[in-house]
Amino acid sequence: MTSLHPQKRFLLVGEGNFSFSAGLCETRGDEAHIIATCYESEDVVSGQELAKTNIRYLRDRGAEVHFCVDCITLKERFLPAERDFDRIYFNFPHCGRKAGVKKNKELLARFFCSCAEVLAEKGEVHVALCRGQGGTPADQPRRDWHNSWQVVAMAAEAGFILNNVHPFSTRDAGGYKCTGYRSQDKSFCVEGALNHIFTRSLPLLLPRPLICQTELEGKLVSFRVPEIFRDKINRGFLDVNSEHPVRTVNEKLLEGLGKSLPIRKVNRPLSLVFQGSGNSSSCLDALWMVPVAERNPDPESAAEKNMKETETFPSGFPDWDGTDQGSSLKIRDWFLGQLYLRPSLLVFLPTVVQETELPPETLLALSGPVFRKCKISPCALPVYHEALFICVVDKGLGDTRMQFFVENLTGTLNPLLKATGFKLGCTTNEPDPARLGAFVPFEPQLHKPKYLIALELDASDPELKSCCLGTVGLVPWHPTSIGREIAYASLNLDLLAMHVSGICDWRMLWTSDERFLNQFSAGNLDGFKSFLLYPPSYVHDLSFWVPEPERFNEAQLHAIVRHVSRELVVSVQLLDRFQHPETAQTSLCYRLTYQSCDRALTGQQAAAMQLKLRKETVRSLHVTLR
Repeated sequence: MTSLHPQKRFLLVGEGNFSFSAGLCETRGDEAHIIATCYESEDVVSGQELAKTNIRYLRDRGAEVHFCVDCITLKERFLPAERDFDRIYFNFPHCGRKAGVKKNKELLARFFCSCAEVLAEKGEVHVALCRGQGGTPADQPRRDWHNSWQVVAMAAEAGFILNNVHPFSTRDAGGYKCTGYRSQDKSFCVEGALNHIFTRSLPLLLPRPLICQTELEGKLVSFRVPEIFRDKINRGFLDVNSEHPVRTVNEKLLEGLGKSLPIRKVNRPLSLVFQGSGNSSSCLDALWMVPVAERNPDPESAAEKNMKETETFPSGFPDWDGTDQGSSLKIRDWFLGQLYLRPSLLVFLPTVVQETELPPETLLALSGPVFRKCKISPCALPVYHEALFICVVDKGLGDTRMQFFVENLTGTLNPLLKATGFKLGCTTNEPDPARLGAFVPFEPQLHKPKYLIALELDASDPELKSCCLGTVGLVPWHPTSIGREIAYASLNLDLLAMHVSGICDWRMLWTSDERFLNQFSAGNLDGFKSFLLYPPSYVHDLSFWVPEPERFNEAQLHAIVRHVSRELVVSVQLLDRFQHPETAQTSLCYRLTYQSCDRALTGQQAAAMQLKLRKETVRSLHVTLR
């Protein structure tokens, strides 16, 4: 009977007595074609009786056996038609004799680079290592990182990420008997050995300017998107056909609130930029400034023009931080010469309410991505999807509607959070601005949240005891003589999706890797399993003299780090603050940790970003490096 699936191709390198290949052929031979290779010549290997028997068995079963194959030159050994292996095995690689850690790391790095040239697009690389060699937390006991073979970092050099690690087992290869270097009869201990499974990573995104167009106040404006948001514009997470967990959580909210009151969705597109009206320093620190050029709309409809992307970059646009480098375009002098990416859908609330005929006892629902400047931390999201529910009520009835929001939202979300052990709570006291985080009102004179919806966390750090997921409050109706007010509930859908599905890193929500979305098909919100295990991290320090310490803006430093590292820095810590006793100059030292959540990151790439960061810090903050 012919199999419906094409036979896979398994390549084994560095075989000694071919016992693993023979065992694999016995257990998987019907589903895979085995190509077993050895570094030594056939004459040398055939001197072992066990090897001779295994070679004969493999060939009798239709497997290929090749000799004098170097694992670091696979591309030269196999013709293009013979490549595209579905799986490559390398069991217990070693340079031989008393080769140290450095040489064995180099062997692994060159082996992975060789695999990248012959492995199928969705193929796997299996590397078995003795106890402690890999240098990952899976090793028990775990060696010091510098004394291990750093297998994850070596794989990253060739664009591979670790998907799985489990104890090395001979069940798939019955009769396996390990041998020493170059088929020596002396075996080695495989107790506690681990098998590491690697797959290809998506490449790191290269910086590229992006210009978007949108209609605002009757004008068609083009604005430059900050590069860290280039892959976060027009992703369509909330589209009808999307299976992203952010949309699933939003639909759960709509379903829960819709059981008590009818809901009307705002389907018309809302501009990603808005004209600011506040002028406090805290307000400006929270907003992403965007250079903008304007012109009259073309006859083409606004709907078609809205959020139109182009890859061309008009010369003369100001820099990412708003520093004009000699613009030849007319930059509209609105608020401080710039527009801002919307920090909340609440900026459009007055316009949307007045343009929508909203029957009494009906909720209006808006949702979409919003952008806030914030310091780098696990729970601080510079971009997230906001769900906004609003209801127009007669003045004096706002408290009743806010209580409705609190009860219905907690009643809808707590069952979703039950599996994670978390529970939503709500405080009726004046919210502490420090706990609001990204929910700090961008225009406090217009609206002030009364209720803080927070998730109580079991964390040792007092500052992480709770995580703010939303706010409930009132907005006055204008003009106030009408006697109405607007009750609203604002929720961070991304943080909700993270806690419901067990996603620890907010950046994972924005990955383009299909292995993420495949876990959430058909509205599934069950526990997420990361497809990247033990990603390597690289630590760099940044020290500089600050000319005027009282004017130094740490939030701006974090924004620069985000821009330069493309969100690959997961931690920025102030290590030291020093004042020179003679010059009275102040020196600051920050420690940065580079780490990816979904793709390979090498030490060389992190070092290159750090070098660029040093230059950008000097240029933008006018500091002197130490």
